[in-house]
Amino acid sequence: MQSTIKKIGKNIQNLYFKNMKFKYYFRKSSFKKDIDSANILLEQIEIYKPLNFLEVGVFQGVTSKNVCEKLHEINKENFLFHGIDVFEDTDSNFDNHEKTVKHNRLSNPLKHLIFNIILKKNLFSIESIYVFLKKFKNNVNLYKGFSDTELLKIDMSKIDMVFLDGGHSYETVKNDLLLILKGIKKNKIIICDDYDQASYGVKKAVDELLNQVSEIKELNKRLVRITV
Repeated sequence: MQSTIKKIGKNIQNLYFKNMKFKYYFRKSSFKKDIDSANILLEQIEIYKPLNFLEVGVFQGVTSKNVCEKLHEINKENFLFHGIDVFEDTDSNFDNHEKTVKHNRLSNPLKHLIFNIILKKNLFSIESIYVFLKKFKNNVNLYKGFSDTELLKIDMSKIDMVFLDGGHSYETVKNDLLLILKGIKKNKIIICDDYDQASYGVKKAVDELLNQVSEIKELNKRLVRITV
């Protein structure tokens, strides 16, 4: 009886990991405690099959790598990934104002030992992210700086899908959306994170677009999809 229970438990565990598409790669991720939302993002990529993808708010590159894996699965080598972040150039004032996860803090003692003490490696640096995404080195372009300047460097008319998870203040989200909407083509997709956070400015900025876009649809409490 006990062996049967263990076998059932093992089968359930195997099924769980088989269905868990999003991977964490031993790095920080805003999806760390929300695998459902992470997989919803990947499902949207599967549905719309973008060739050119933009992520605003790369952080440690976990979502970036998952997205690149999915884009490669769909398009093979024929895709481009663009990522914007301040990377290691941040401070507590910026993080507090924009409600971003503290960039320069490794709370996990093991990660601190491995990366900060032994390897002396900054997981938030643009160099570290390029190494992390080296499998897709011919497909990845990273932009270091604030979104209000870096978005201007990207030809938005070629972007098929955007994942917006940079600064979360109302002013920043509103400005990011306006810059994206200036160039992105009709029927393209923008997915915004943290729509459900009352203290953030995401919901207000998104809701103001109601009469300017084709559709605004909540994918779950956290993620909202804008169809241009």
